[in-house]
Amino acid sequence: MELKNKYALWTVEDSLAELAQLARTAGIEVVGQTYQRLDSIVPATFIGKGKVQELVDLHAELDFDVLIFDEELSPRQQRELEEAFADEVKVLDRTALILDIFAQHAHTREGALQVELAQYEYRLPRLTRAWTHLARQVGGAAGRGGIGGVGLRGPGETQLEVDRRRIRERIAHLKRELEEVRTHLRLYRQRRQREGIPVVALVGYTNAGKSTLLNALSGADVYVADQLFATLDPTTRRVELPGGQVVLFTDTVGFIQKLPTQLVAAFRATLEEVAEADLLLHVVDVTHRNVYEQVAAVHDTLAEIGVAEKPMVNALNKVDRLRDPQALAELVADFPDSVPISALRGHGLDLLLARIEAMLQENMVSVDVVIPYDRGDLVARFHEQGQVEEKSHTAEGIHIRGRLPRELAERLQRQTA
Repeated sequence: MELKNKYALWTVEDSLAELAQLARTAGIEVVGQTYQRLDSIVPATFIGKGKVQELVDLHAELDFDVLIFDEELSPRQQRELEEAFADEVKVLDRTALILDIFAQHAHTREGALQVELAQYEYRLPRLTRAWTHLARQVGGAAGRGGIGGVGLRGPGETQLEVDRRRIRERIAHLKRELEEVRTHLRLYRQRRQREGIPVVALVGYTNAGKSTLLNALSGADVYVADQLFATLDPTTRRVELPGGQVVLFTDTVGFIQKLPTQLVAAFRATLEEVAEADLLLHVVDVTHRNVYEQVAAVHDTLAEIGVAEKPMVNALNKVDRLRDPQALAELVADFPDSVPISALRGHGLDLLLARIEAMLQENMVSVDVVIPYDRGDLVARFHEQGQVEEKSHTAEGIHIRGRLPRELAERLQRQTA
């Protein structure tokens, strides 16, 4: 259903086409679609009475068992709509659909925890008597997760109240576990920062080709498929730039228009990788008919997590599929700091790495230092993380002149003082 919002660049047809692709990714066969233009939503059912009846009549014809809305529904709207179908149709919204896809694609402990937290926070306000089967699910999950005290009803407590209490307890437990994950990741990032290894975070709309690009740059074997959110768990690989500097490339979760707020909040641990990166590599699918809308959605999400001002290189991907040279010229003009590439064919990757190296150079400082002969580890780190312009042997040690990331240069100066 179409509403005027910050994603107004999307036509209703394009947004519904994306919703259908999400449904197919979740394993749902799409048998039809419809929409209604609204000046304001109907509080009870989101859409008007006539449209509800039209859908009921359509159900008699197509016999569908799931109805998916392209907007987020309130708990009341979801209940009212399902009652209109005599509970023969399950009504989902875009948020529930994306959460289901994330649940299918989360394979690491971190990813599974984040998805489970987002699902329970979404379900809690929607809990009714029809959800009492969750009591067994939550109880089982709680038992595996180590939550105690979940079981019998208290005096005067209804089953619905028990279910809500159990979910709140599970949410609290998941948040504690995720905080431990965040602490572990924070320590890892601090160790990485001490080593002075720059980090480039790949960001972009889902299915733009981030995983394919990471594979091409690093020789990794990250799972790739032509579907939305094919990869969910973050992957980090070492890549050597043309000048010899080693950089960590981190592939993060793909973005999408109307990204559920529950996911943005739950995936804070993963998105911190983007916040802590030295540079963002924005992968753009230039062949998509909604390329400008997708770029706007990515920028909106980056602004939401507070990294909109971070340095960025735009990798204009899939240029091998473009038939109009003028279209590419316009895209390059529209997106500053952009490099046309084909991650699949390997075209333009040398130029892309050179551009990344040049932008990282802005955080490099000149260093002239003598390293004692017994600190071969510092010499190796200089070669790995910096650029050696001149090296000679003296009575005091190895004299190196070159460039290093600012943080590493300051640390090296202290260690050799």
